[in-house]
Amino acid sequence: MEQSVDYIVVGAGSAGCVVAHRMVKAGHTVLLLEAGPTDRIKFVKMPATFVRVIGTERSWVYETTPQPHANGRKMYVPQGRMTGGSSSLNAMVYIRGSAADYDDWAAAGCTGWGWVDVLPVFKRAESNMRLSGEHHGTDGPLRVSDTRFRHPLSLAFLKAAQEAGLPYNDDFNTGYQAGVGFYQTTTVDGTRGSTAATYLAQVESDSKLTLINGAHVLRVLIEGGQAIGVEYRMADGSVRTAKARREVVLTAGALATPKLLQVSGVGPAALLQRLGVSVKRDLPGVGENFHDHLEIIAHGRCREPISLLGQDKGLTALKHGVQWELFKTGLLTSNVVESGGFVDTQGTGRPDVQFHVLPVVVGDVDRPMPEVHGISIDPCFLRPKSRGRVQARSPDAMDPADFDGGFLSVQEDVDTLVRGLKLARRILRMPSMQKVIAEEMYPSPKEHLPDKELEQFVRQHAKTVYHPVGTCRMGTDPMSVVDLQLRVHGVGRLRICDASVMPSITSGNTNAPTIMIAERAAEFMLAA
Repeated sequence: MEQSVDYIVVGAGSAGCVVAHRMVKAGHTVLLLEAGPTDRIKFVKMPATFVRVIGTERSWVYETTPQPHANGRKMYVPQGRMTGGSSSLNAMVYIRGSAADYDDWAAAGCTGWGWVDVLPVFKRAESNMRLSGEHHGTDGPLRVSDTRFRHPLSLAFLKAAQEAGLPYNDDFNTGYQAGVGFYQTTTVDGTRGSTAATYLAQVESDSKLTLINGAHVLRVLIEGGQAIGVEYRMADGSVRTAKARREVVLTAGALATPKLLQVSGVGPAALLQRLGVSVKRDLPGVGENFHDHLEIIAHGRCREPISLLGQDKGLTALKHGVQWELFKTGLLTSNVVESGGFVDTQGTGRPDVQFHVLPVVVGDVDRPMPEVHGISIDPCFLRPKSRGRVQARSPDAMDPADFDGGFLSVQEDVDTLVRGLKLARRILRMPSMQKVIAEEMYPSPKEHLPDKELEQFVRQHAKTVYHPVGTCRMGTDPMSVVDLQLRVHGVGRLRICDASVMPSITSGNTNAPTIMIAERAAEFMLAA
């Protein structure tokens, strides 16, 4: 069975839905292939219940090799596996990054990707419920809004952070981020506003779009130095071929895209030969330059039972569910990570730490927490120096990759988390926090801990913020994978437009920058 369309888009995630939308709107036929099921379940649509989806068939939970600099632990990176991808799974925080991030890209050789170049694209994509003018758009497909619910613990953090000397910031998306405040979110009238619910919804009934769920792409078909199509497997085991008259576009994410390239014959020649894969293009950078935001969590125990603990059980859960169903108001409209901010802990004039604050005690995939009412204050570093890699283990695209995060291999990353942890602990002890928090649980109720103890706590408990990037980075040097228009070097009609193309990670949550990258890719494709 063989299909033929103008464009094949691999991955119906944050970027894939954007590209499909723009191509269909421009009159092209698109085949959009998604390995996971649809996003049509309540736990995806209700903003507050996204944690219920992690670990189900609608998520990939990528596992690293044991990390020597994180006390030999394996670490976990959940990603979306459904229509909408990670925009259907994430905490919906809308953060573009700082102006300096993009100016750094331009200075490193990615000309045309500076802040002045990307700001108009962010604005074009955005429909902001409250902000407009120089920095914000109001007519784009992506809905950006304030959450309808604000938890008292989120408010307590903001007041305590100001008592600790941090300024209040009402808008983190002007290019200048310093300060604390409430995050704006990709939500629409109390529901999740993923790229599936916004971009894709506008074209899903168009006959020019074919969306297939449960389609695992096995390889990109490359002939004569050009991508001509893909081969994919359905849930029943049948294998199909699709041909692209114009381009194949990879939007499978920073952990899946490099592996797919490698099993298709594009990547480091030595690796491909070891796997027994015919080398179509020797690109040594495919799978290299992996990096991610890591965070460390300070936990405080509440004086009263006011956290989110138990809100998803019994009659209380029923009450919240009815309120959401009938009015789209109340607790279930919260994105949970309501407040946070950006702090310069080094005195360089540029924030190096971001705070995510959750009004509940949270751990990690492999680290359950005691069932007590509390708060989680999560400082994460913004510009990691450590680098890892993703490599296929076999020629079979269905096999998990060999994934070494390289986490905490550079001491500077550890030092930044220690500084962030110290600040989180200080905020826990400010007057507004002391009104609602009885004591710090972790790292310790003791106020003063030596740096060595804090460093050991970081190495034992740091976790990722699920922002993998960089494994097919953009550039013009020999280790880059795509050019400045996101075309794979040396392979015609093959483009990548997901977080894997980022030369370096942006300062903050990566969903908005990924959508921007996809918008630019669509621009380039339509101009080709």
